[in-house]
Amino acid sequence: MEATAPQPTRLGRLERPALTGVLVREVVNFSSFWRSSTFSSTVEPTIYLLAFGFGFGSLVSKVGGYSYVQFVGTGTVATAVLFSSAFPAMFGTFVKYQFQRTYDAILAAPVDTEELVTAEALWIATRAGVYGCVPLLVAIAFGLDPAWGMLTVPLIAWIAGFGWASFGIMVAGFAKSFENFNYVVSAVLTPLFLVAGTFFPLSKLPKWAQVLGELNPLHHCVELVRHAAFGFHWTDPARLGALVVFGLIIWRIAIYAMERKLVD
Repeated sequence: MEATAPQPTRLGRLERPALTGVLVREVVNFSSFWRSSTFSSTVEPTIYLLAFGFGFGSLVSKVGGYSYVQFVGTGTVATAVLFSSAFPAMFGTFVKYQFQRTYDAILAAPVDTEELVTAEALWIATRAGVYGCVPLLVAIAFGLDPAWGMLTVPLIAWIAGFGWASFGIMVAGFAKSFENFNYVVSAVLTPLFLVAGTFFPLSKLPKWAQVLGELNPLHHCVELVRHAAFGFHWTDPARLGALVVFGLIIWRIAIYAMERKLVD
């Protein structure tokens, strides 16, 4: 009988060595530009906090029973998470596969697209979990009372950051050029950012806007952080579950988008 050629074995999904390899590469690469990345990801939300907190705070003393600085200070955590996850994921991913061809080199190693996307999202989420705490620390410096519940904020920011990182990777996977990002930023991210309950409570909006606001993942992040600072609420498990579901669904779509792009 003729000997049959051995069939190539398919790599298992989400193998730890592959994830670790991509993560280590990201950490090493990040060490060369961490200052600029940290500056851009933390200063802008802090400016929002100071501008709105003290600007509108001089006109509005209390919102929802809290001082306006405290209200905005807890809300801008979600803004920091968004800025440090969705935007770096969109632009960074597009540059890596379209211009630098970094992903082609990574996929030449025993790493598949699912592992690559997952590792990238995990790394960006970790950064977002750290950066998201900066506005909270600034708010504490300006009068927000520390609370034990705030220890959960890095985890909340990480979970939200994973979802938004996957969103950015997904957009980059479907985009054909940088110009396509303008549609996403203007038509998706900006409305979600404004109607998240960061600068004003959704209860003051029309009923239909309140319903749409409850579908906003950024709003769930705002509410979870605010409750962590001022006292947890019975709706928090549902909000946390919504963030987890959002992250998992967008993560799978991001993998599909990148598999489609990298094959093409």
